[in-house]
Amino acid sequence: MSVVMENEVQTVLNRLREQLGRVLLGKSEQIEIVIACLLAQGHLLLDDLPGTGKTTLAKALAECLGGRLARVQCTPDLLPTDVTGFNLFNQKTREFEFHAGPVFADVLLADELNRTTPRTQSALLEAMAERQVTIDAVPHRLSDTFFVIATQNPIDSHGAYPLPEAQLDRFTIKLQIGYPDRQAQLGILENASRINRDDDVPHSVLSLSDLRKIQQQVQTITVHPRVREYLVDLVEATRNDASIQLGVSPRGMLHWQRIAQAWAVLQGRDFVTPSDVAKVAHPVLSVRLLTTTDDTDLVIDRIMTQVPSPEYK
Repeated sequence: MSVVMENEVQTVLNRLREQLGRVLLGKSEQIEIVIACLLAQGHLLLDDLPGTGKTTLAKALAECLGGRLARVQCTPDLLPTDVTGFNLFNQKTREFEFHAGPVFADVLLADELNRTTPRTQSALLEAMAERQVTIDAVPHRLSDTFFVIATQNPIDSHGAYPLPEAQLDRFTIKLQIGYPDRQAQLGILENASRINRDDDVPHSVLSLSDLRKIQQQVQTITVHPRVREYLVDLVEATRNDASIQLGVSPRGMLHWQRIAQAWAVLQGRDFVTPSDVAKVAHPVLSVRLLTTTDDTDLVIDRIMTQVPSPEYK
């Protein structure tokens, strides 16, 4: 399959929505945000309760892309080399051989990331930012479409290590899936009782090469100068707000613009509107704002209300 026309892009994205919607019932808005994060070449942090479908989502996404999923269960004794890989001396050849770690997958699920130590958490910094890892001074390239889905327990949970700001800023968005509604829960029970569930198993709808093409198209989506000014105004507002100790970094600002471009693509447009910027504000800001209040959502709402949205033709 070759994605060459805009209508074909939308057709493929609709198939992706449909496949993910089969395994994550009643969560169409969350699925939309996840796809936007994927198209923006970002990484996703899921901050949610156990059993809400985080692992199911990661597996389904890898299946839809025809890519390889690797899962790392993060524990306090996990080492950086358990994630990135290591060099092992071969007695026969008398040479060191590189053994790739799970980070060399297309989709990496880092389950309970804040259960492991800061040393191991930092093993993902280079991988997420540059899509490469350096082992014994030798860089190793990762997949161009490398996508991290990390899950996080509540910070006050026993045995958790809070993710440092540098780690959080590598993520594009933070998302909560939440409990499904009543109708979705009935559907989950019905699906679980089926003997033949082949129809519910996601299948590949988008190749990794075509995903890369769409990701490149996202970068070309037009952002009007006034929309850029609006984005900068919002970013500066986060740095000047008395309730915010740490505002949005330049890297965070770039993430915000990129996912707004991806959101525009999902709406079938080739340009970004102020509403696109506002729509993705909460998932983008919630992962990187350090506030003096527990209710970060209220702080974000206040900033979005205080900064006027531009009008242009």
